[in-house]
Amino acid sequence: MKIMVIQGPNLNMLGVREQSIYGPMKLENIHSEMKKQAEQHNIDIEFFQSNLEGELVDKIQECLGDADAIIINPAAYTHTSIAIRDAISAVGIPTIEVHISNIHRREEFRQKSMTASVCAGSVVGFGPFGYHMAMMAAIQIINEVKMIKEQQQKQQTI
Repeated sequence: MKIMVIQGPNLNMLGVREQSIYGPMKLENIHSEMKKQAEQHNIDIEFFQSNLEGELVDKIQECLGDADAIIINPAAYTHTSIAIRDAISAVGIPTIEVHISNIHRREEFRQKSMTASVCAGSVVGFGPFGYHMAMMAAIQIINEVKMIKEQQQKQQTI
């Protein structure tokens, strides 16, 4: 099992930027905690961060055939990127959207997610703990997909 974690623009500045909104935890610390969680569940995990929309689209596309789930924080691109939305839709991999802050309590332009409608679910407003919640959701979805495939294989052999 493999989960790809994709982080959007400015998340490399966590712990430095707007701590009153995003908190003091750095991205490296979030990834370190996620790695520990993945190890406990025998899951391979890979991390990618970019400030460039096209690189995020490329990474999503590279997940096809390589990852069982995606956890993504598109950051500012959440509200603007049809390209990221279309890439998530195209690969058909279960994707969990994460936002450290509660986007629904922020500026009006941040309250609309272009990507949420093609994701399995969204976790918003729980700070860095939201990534833990997203991992648990991704593991659950991966296990459900695996069970369905196993049941389909059994039915085909009957």
